[in-house]
Amino acid sequence: MTKTGGFISGVLTREAAEAEEFERLGQRAAKAATSRGRESEMAPDPYRTGFQRDRDRILHCKSFRRLSHKTQVFLAPEGDHYRTRLTHTLEVAQISRSIARALRLNEDLTEAIALGHDLGHTPFGHIGESALNDVLAASAVEGGAAPASYEHNVQSLRIVEQLEYDGKGLNLTWEVRDGILGHTGGHKPSTLEGQIVRTADRIAYVNHDIDDAIRAGVLTEAELPRGPVDVLGHHHGARITTLVTDMIESSKDSDEIVMSERVWDAMMGLRKYLFEYVYLSERAKAEEPRAYRVVQMIFEHYLAHPDELPAESVSLTPTTAVQRVVDYVAGMTDRFAIREFERLFVPRKWMV
Repeated sequence: MTKTGGFISGVLTREAAEAEEFERLGQRAAKAATSRGRESEMAPDPYRTGFQRDRDRILHCKSFRRLSHKTQVFLAPEGDHYRTRLTHTLEVAQISRSIARALRLNEDLTEAIALGHDLGHTPFGHIGESALNDVLAASAVEGGAAPASYEHNVQSLRIVEQLEYDGKGLNLTWEVRDGILGHTGGHKPSTLEGQIVRTADRIAYVNHDIDDAIRAGVLTEAELPRGPVDVLGHHHGARITTLVTDMIESSKDSDEIVMSERVWDAMMGLRKYLFEYVYLSERAKAEEPRAYRVVQMIFEHYLAHPDELPAESVSLTPTTAVQRVVDYVAGMTDRFAIREFERLFVPRKWMV
């Protein structure tokens, strides 16, 4: 490389980027050069590390684009500023990267996990997931057993491993797949980067769901519980700053990603409040029965008529008919599910 006009000319190769990680990142950080690898070998990229490549593959996949039309909390909100699964995902990625950077962990790995963690969410938020769980439990399946339950983290992993790229999967590194699976549920991520995303997910949704609830008129800032708010802060930005700062300070000398008990309890207190006064509120739940019915009826229709599934759904990795229906319905956006419901069940005005 040569120096011209005060800048170093040339390019940063993958090998140089991998070597630079050992100099810049802490000992606890996952390094791209020592990744446990992919299920199928790929020729190395000349400029991107494996984790950078994974981030890009997720960012460009169809499932990621669909997040922009999947509900976070409020179904069919009136207004442009309510969160969707996509904006939630971006907020988780931003929070996660800030924490990883401060702790000298691998930002690229952290971002890849964050961008992929919610790919498996159904249309209509958690009510869609509840509907799928109920119809799976009630269905008498022919030609193979139904999945025992629907868990969006498991489906996120299925998407990146088997469903994207016409059934080939994204072929991501083990560390990214481990973090996606472990962002919720009983599997704890093996990397500190994955553990960051697991907690950053809660930091993001607790705070932005409060923000959306205030915007929707479900509550006011003054109605939030005094104890947790006094600990975390009295506005959106202050609370996120407190949570991120505490997480960094508590984790800097730990083998795990942790928070102080005081701040963790405050965050869980706000989460409990959200469940009682927002997620189960009349405003948030007003559209839920209809959304539940949309998912239920579409699922039951395609389970009875699997031959009507789109060709691209049928051609995926060999699996049972019910799993193909689950994959198809779970991948729908809110608006596509509504259009599909109308096409299947609402008579056209010109029909006799």
